[in-house]
Amino acid sequence: METTVPTLRAFRNIALALSLAAGAGMPVHAAGLKIAVVAPDGGNLQVLGDQIRLGAEFAARGKAEIVPVGESCAEGSGATLAAEIVKTGAVAAIGFLCTESLAGGLPVLAAARIPAITLSIRSDVLMQDALKKKWPFFRLAPSTGAERDAVAEAIFSHWKDKPFALLDDGTILSREMTDAVRQILEQKGMSAAFIDNFRPAQEVQTQLIRRLKKANVTHVFAASDRNDMSILARDAKAAGIPLVFMGGDALQGMNQPVPLEAGVLAVTLPNPATMAPARAAVELMQKDGKIPEGYVLPAYSSVEIVLDASEIADGSGAPLADALAGTPFSTALGTVEFGQDHELAVNPYRMLVWDGNAFAAPEDSP
Repeated sequence: METTVPTLRAFRNIALALSLAAGAGMPVHAAGLKIAVVAPDGGNLQVLGDQIRLGAEFAARGKAEIVPVGESCAEGSGATLAAEIVKTGAVAAIGFLCTESLAGGLPVLAAARIPAITLSIRSDVLMQDALKKKWPFFRLAPSTGAERDAVAEAIFSHWKDKPFALLDDGTILSREMTDAVRQILEQKGMSAAFIDNFRPAQEVQTQLIRRLKKANVTHVFAASDRNDMSILARDAKAAGIPLVFMGGDALQGMNQPVPLEAGVLAVTLPNPATMAPARAAVELMQKDGKIPEGYVLPAYSSVEIVLDASEIADGSGAPLADALAGTPFSTALGTVEFGQDHELAVNPYRMLVWDGNAFAAPEDSP
């Protein structure tokens, strides 16, 4: 006879029903729940640590106790830091800006069954070790290859019938990006009409623009920084050559010395503070005179995730790490789900367009 096994999602619904039935106004998991917030509390990174602590504290109000744990980012500090987290009695730890904070510390956290959620670390090696050794390490930050994959998908989806160019600026990272994008596209049956490199940090790029015109391309992906892209777009416009330019996350930055032309595309991370799921959290913080910038909303969302996952674990009897994987969570960042690989199930990078003031979704651009 076949037995139906309830899923973690079903247990989550049961737990929610129990909390409503209790009628006490407090979540069933709230009493005594501690969450360690690991972030720098001194030095150059303190400003980022302050953002993490701010977001976590707002999300935990009336629901859990936040236990700040200082992150030194020093080589070999991971094991000591993990031991400190264990001593706090926290059910989970969020933050972790530096790889050094988890290298050597994950085995300690795993032994104590304390999941770690990083907002920043993108190391593939660390995640590979964690999966191999079954350490409860989850990544709210995009993986190393997420930007590359999103660029290739944007070109494949929007430029299928366009003669396009791939440009790199000669640096290792830029060349690796364009090579990876080229290989992904070729596997999908798409080939660039023109592949070239250019010298970065030049005041003009008119020769490159002429080469692009001669190649008869209409669309250009350049793995460049913001100012180089600004110069490319400016010189193309001045020459009367209607080229569509796209760059990557490096286009986020100061709009100087050369301003970016409106219409330039970027495959980048949207500003979560401008998106609908974050509205309630943003308004809550603004009432207190706080600015939801940088890591504030990711930290807020990570606490939301731990609270919901704790509720599921309480209702199902499953370890907290099991509740974290494969469950969609409603957060200030939108719906967040960790796959069985402990990475974000949905690539957070999006193709946005510069509207003259900010990067926006193409449909929102004037």
